[in-house]
Amino acid sequence: MSATLLTLAQALAALYALQWLLGVLFSFKTSRPDGDVVSTPAYRRLMFHIMRGKAESVVYFDAWVNAEKLLPYVEAARASFGANLTHCVVAATGLCLARAPRINRFTSGQRLYARRGRHVTFSMKRGTEPDGAVARASELGTIKIEVKDGEDFPSLCKRINSDIRLQRSGADTPADKEYRLFNLLPQFVLRGAARLIMALDQMNLLPGFFIEGDGMFSSVFVANLGSIHMDAGYHHLYEYGNTPIFIMVGQVCERPVVVEGAVIARPALHLRFTFDERIDDGLNARHAMEALVEALEDPERWLGGLGPGPHAPLWPREAPAATPPAG
Repeated sequence: MSATLLTLAQALAALYALQWLLGVLFSFKTSRPDGDVVSTPAYRRLMFHIMRGKAESVVYFDAWVNAEKLLPYVEAARASFGANLTHCVVAATGLCLARAPRINRFTSGQRLYARRGRHVTFSMKRGTEPDGAVARASELGTIKIEVKDGEDFPSLCKRINSDIRLQRSGADTPADKEYRLFNLLPQFVLRGAARLIMALDQMNLLPGFFIEGDGMFSSVFVANLGSIHMDAGYHHLYEYGNTPIFIMVGQVCERPVVVEGAVIARPALHLRFTFDERIDDGLNARHAMEALVEALEDPERWLGGLGPGPHAPLWPREAPAATPPAG
């Protein structure tokens, strides 16, 4: 072996050794800007090592929402304070996270964390047609919103609509500038940068400002395909970031149901959930889905906001006796 090849081999070996040493050192770092480490039983700790990524930890669920009360509520809320179905799903998801806090968690570095705050990211088409319809050929945008304690539904919608106006104004968003910067990098540098960011995240070294502005570091990601007249599909979870739940929302359709022995047609909203089972078990996932469905089936009670104010906050509020205790 020539001296040059020997030197190169030694340099690569030194880099691998350094990477291994850094991995060992930072494996003891548990603090993160977006979450607090949760003590977990032994069998669940093993899951983090056996199922190291989201792709091998994913579970899919379906749910149907009786939309008989939801449809007239959306029309009234649209006229009153500019809400649509996506606003309702985002608010109901925030309620779901508050009522079932065990699912507001994520994994990082083979540990379980309770997320600080209830953050919902949703995707949207950034362009509109002259008649106000969604421009299907336009670019996708994402909005990350925190559902805060003490806030009512009209106030939440006001914040969401402000972000939507920015996305559709044609102005550069911070995400646009970030994407352009990364696209200037050569392919091999971009690939290395992506791996570095994911490694820093797993070692709990990503700075708070990076996590705060990134929609993939979120409690739940929502995609309303019904807004472009599509049904809900099953979506994957991204290995990048720490979002453990994806909700696909389909369009409202007539669905046959049995009521008192008779088959009738009823407007229904189809939801499909993608869930990282490392954050909690299936029973608590079911309770969370039921909380979301309940809020959408009775939006005037759970979301409110119609009529003259002041309006009750989305949360905290008195939860029904049937709601399972937190923890």
